[in-house]
Amino acid sequence: MNREIEDYYNEQFSMMASKGWKDLLEDFSRLKANINDVTLTTDTQDLYFRKGQLDILDLVLKRKEACEKVYEELTDEINHGDESPIRHYRYWGE
Repeated sequence: MNREIEDYYNEQFSMMASKGWKDLLEDFSRLKANINDVTLTTDTQDLYFRKGQLDILDLVLKRKEACEKVYEELTDEINHGDESPIRHYRYWGE
C-alpha cells in the first residue's frame, strides 16, 4: 500500500476514534429515527426527500465499517502479492 493511501486510512481511523465522531454518530442515529417516521410525510416528493436524507445519513453512519472493509481488503491484497495501484482507489462505499 502506498504511503498516501496508508496515511489516508490512518487519519480516517484516528478521526473515527474521537469522542466528536462518536457524538456525531449518536446525533445522526437520533436524526435518522426521526426522518424514518413516514407518518410525518406530506406527499410523494417529501417521501423521496426523506429517502435521500436517509441515504446520506447511512453513508456517514456506515463510514467506519466501509473504511475497515476496504483497508482490510487492501492489506490482504498486499499480503497476497496483488498490489495493483488502480485497485487502491476504489470507492469506499462498495
